[in-house]
Formats: sequence, C-alpha cells, structure tokens
Amino acid sequence: MSLRNRLISLLVPAVALAMPMAHAQTHPGEAALVREVAADTGKDPAKLTALLDGASKQQSILDAISRPAEGKDWAQYRPIFLTDKRINAGIAFYREHQAELERIGREYGVDPYYVVAIIGVETFYGRITGHYRVIDALSTLAFYYPPRATFFRKELKTLLELPDNKLAGPIDTLTGSYAGAQGWGQFMPSSIKAYAVDEDHDGHINLHGGSMPDLFASVANYFRAHGWQPGAPVAGRVQADAGAHPFTAKDSKPVEPLEQFEAWGYAPFKHFGPGRMSTLLTLKGSDGPERWLTFQNFYVITRYNRSPKYAMAVHQLADAIRAGVSTAESHP
Repeated sequence: MSLRNRLISLLVPAVALAMPMAHAQTHPGEAALVREVAADTGKDPAKLTALLDGASKQQSILDAISRPAEGKDWAQYRPIFLTDKRINAGIAFYREHQAELERIGREYGVDPYYVVAIIGVETFYGRITGHYRVIDALSTLAFYYPPRATFFRKELKTLLELPDNKLAGPIDTLTGSYAGAQGWGQFMPSSIKAYAVDEDHDGHINLHGGSMPDLFASVANYFRAHGWQPGAPVAGRVQADAGAHPFTAKDSKPVEPLEQFEAWGYAPFKHFGPGRMSTLLTLKGSDGPERWLTFQNFYVITRYNRSPKYAMAVHQLADAIRAGVSTAESHP
C-alpha cells in the first residue's frame, strides 16, 4: 500500500469519529414531526426530540382505545353515569360554584347545568382525570395506532406547539385520559388551542381545577362556538305509533321539522315549539327501544363527543342535577 493510501486509511476513521452522528429516532415518524413543529413555531428541535424520546409506547392505551364505553348499548351505558352518587355530587358541585356558573352561563348564553354535566360525565367533577401522561398517550396513538394515526398525530403536533400559558405545566408532566384528553373537562390539544379561555385574566389557562372560571368558560365557549341555542330544548322522548314511518338518522344533526316526525307517527311526551328542526334517535333501553327527538343543542353536545349515548348521558345528568338543585332551593 502506498504511503498516500496508508494515510487515507488512518484519517478516515478519525474523521468519522469526529463527525456528529445522526439521531436515531425513538418512534417511527418522530423526526418528521419534530421538523414540522420546529419550522412552524421556531421551537428548539433538540428539546422537541428530547420530549418525544421520553414518551413511552403504552400497550394499555392501545388496548383501551379498542374497547370504548360508547360500544355498549344504552341499557349498559346509562348506569355508568346516571348514578345517585354522580347526581348528588353534581348537585353539591353546582351549589358550591353556583354564582360563577350562572355568571358564565349568562356571558356565553349556555345552560350552566350542561357545563356541570360535561364535567360530571368526563371526570366525576375532577375526581377521575386520567393517569396517563398526555405525551405518552398521544405518542402511542400517533405512532402506533394506524386506524386513527392521522388524527392523533395532529393532536400531538398541536400539543407540542401550544404556548406555555395554555398548559397547566410542562408537557412531560401533564396527565390525562388514554386518548390524550386533559383537565376536568377533558380537552384535547386542538380544543385547548381553539376554545380554552383565560376567564380569570391571570395570563394563564388552567383546566385542571386550578381556575374554575377558566374551566367553566372553556366548556361554555366550546358549546357556544358549535352553535348552542340559548333557552332551546335538547331532547324529548316520543312514542311511536304502530304504523310509524321507519327512520334511521345518519348522525345527530337535525334534518326535519318537528311536525314531520309527528306526521310520521312519533308523538312527543311534551310540547315543543312548532317549526323546530330535529332528528330521531333510537336507543336500546333496558325495557326495549327508547325513541327521542333531538335538537340543535343535542347535536352541539355530540361535537364534544360524537356518541349520541354520551350526549344523552350529559342531557339526563344535567336534568337530574337541575331537579336536585331546584328541590334543595325549595326546601332549604
């Protein structure tokens, strides 16, 4: 070997050792996500990479998302949320925060009982907010759950892009549900970005119980932004005549005037104003089919969670809390 070649053979390993090695990504697609977030926000790629490197794939999250409670029939789903314990806790919660809830209800044009019912269904009024780290949940679903990877990747990207004042603490300390929802109202990162409100004007949004004004206003703002109609009904039971026209709804969006369903053989248990747009919901109850006419405000609740069973649980819990508060006020 010539002297020149011997020198080259000695220099190449030395140069290779001196060159920085490319970072081996911990999760598939992690590097591309870091580049996007850094480009969009100017955040330090090294810090973003460290955050994602610290996220753990959780098999229990993948197992949980494959068996959601919304897969149950209404007869099994309802007893999860419409219990005496949850209703009574909701009555106590409403009375404790009544002044603030009613103020925000007036400000946002949203029935405050539904704000409380959302918090009651989601986290039992802040008692059950989820034990998963949000970064673990969203990384697991974004990188390892193909059926909904696109959705959860967007949520993970949004989480990484949120400014510090919209989060209750450092990203790697936040905890929530297996789906990455956090706080007493279980907001996903995109909902925090779009609808969370600094109602107490302290320069920081806290949806984890540190600020009831922020929590209540954020839920109310979500409803208002999705078209809540102040003072309008949510849903009402109907009785189907023997020859009632069959109807299957595509979703919970109102599609026909109330009078059309009456003409088709569905008689409401109570009177609603004429001309109101509605749709028909049939649930598998413990005593057979339950039929309901649902309206715009019911559809708004399904923007929070698309399951009509979820929306019905919120509706019935709100009604039960309202009745309990009214009774308590009548018999102090």
